[in-house]
Amino acid sequence: MPIEILMPALSPTMEKGNLAKWTVKEGDTVKSGDVIAEIETDKATMEVEAVDEGTVAKIVVPEGTQDVAVNAVIALLAAEGEDVAAAASGSGNGAAKPAAADAPKAEAAPVANPAPASPPGGGYGAAAPAPVAPTAPAPAAKPAGDAKEGRVFASPLARRVAKEKGVSLADIVGSGPHNRIILRDVANAQPGAKPAAAPAPAPAAKAPDAPKPATMPAGLSDDAVTRLFEPGSYELIPHDGMRKTIARRLTESKQTVPHFYLTVDIELDALLALRAQLNDAAPVTDGKPAYKLSVNDMVIKAMALALKAVPDANVSWSDGGMLKHRHADVGVAVSIPGGLITPIIRKAETKPLSIISNEMKDLAKRARDRKLKPEEYQGGTTAVSNLGMFGVKDFAAVINPPHATILAVGAGEQRAVVKKGELAVATVMSVTLSTDHRAVDGALGAELIQAFKGYVEKPFSMLV
Repeated sequence: MPIEILMPALSPTMEKGNLAKWTVKEGDTVKSGDVIAEIETDKATMEVEAVDEGTVAKIVVPEGTQDVAVNAVIALLAAEGEDVAAAASGSGNGAAKPAAADAPKAEAAPVANPAPASPPGGGYGAAAPAPVAPTAPAPAAKPAGDAKEGRVFASPLARRVAKEKGVSLADIVGSGPHNRIILRDVANAQPGAKPAAAPAPAPAAKAPDAPKPATMPAGLSDDAVTRLFEPGSYELIPHDGMRKTIARRLTESKQTVPHFYLTVDIELDALLALRAQLNDAAPVTDGKPAYKLSVNDMVIKAMALALKAVPDANVSWSDGGMLKHRHADVGVAVSIPGGLITPIIRKAETKPLSIISNEMKDLAKRARDRKLKPEEYQGGTTAVSNLGMFGVKDFAAVINPPHATILAVGAGEQRAVVKKGELAVATVMSVTLSTDHRAVDGALGAELIQAFKGYVEKPFSMLV
């Protein structure tokens, strides 16, 4: 029986992806760890490695295919000693398989009062369909030895290790796709041990008493577009995965996170002078300086140090309690074609400005090339969004959960200020801290933004 290669879930929220490229072809021999394909998610393009060894018998989903569901069969692999032609004629149709093919199908319960159709404009007024009866629970997973015709389904590497350990594959419950035994199952097994009894299936969930509101409001319906705009006066550009994700997450944020905003003006002259000195002092290798600091690099460092100085603001709200973070992981909004992404400088409070600068340049470049790994843009404890380079004076950014804060940075500009009772000119920038009021109260947010201001106006304190 051929080994099925499934569409992987490359992030916790991924449901579909684009199969951008195959790096193998039918007839190629692959081993565990070989790169076999490139998958595009809504944020990045990632390489997929083979888990099993064998020969590529059939490519089920051709490269360039859009919206391939997670766990869909994308290729078939002939195991060692298996006939490639026979494996190629095996199962695999590019569609996700059900979790348990042998589970009895529950008859659909009749709906007593079907919901009315949505109004033409869509949105919050749209009626949700009435709940239907839950399906019967799937049977518990069986040991791989109980498969049809008595064959044990296991990867070649798992078979080899099991033989070396003296472990019977028939006594192991597989955790791979379709209960297939993989290496970690054998590694956790003990010789002579019997599989643990499968837990009883959980009772079926009770249907909700009333439909829940939509996570995010609908956009204009086709009917509304036709009524509001003259045909031929616009071009319809379909939403891609990134734009859908941005719309969903930020709508959820504004609907669920109680934002409040704090704005301060900060003088930049001392920071600009220090930045010039540090850049002039950068060592040169092969005609290139080792680093070139930007104002944004220093803003990242100042925000990280401010969070360490005010640790009660370095938090995330969760249902189970407040998450108080030990490090300041600062996300930085980067504009890319079709949207934006927020790569993260981890433990920014511990890193010199030169390291932050070089890391940020690398992350920004790979973000624009869609080459970031999920761990490089997921999580974090706060974020910085800088529109100063576009001449924007001030703005308020939307919090990106799990963060409890985000700092919006405006342009530095020369303004008239009063110093010791006299009029003077200084370079000033306005920054606005958006705060999750569930996690950070007004006084605590003010303490955080004042700490940030102190590091920026006295920048030498960031060096000690």
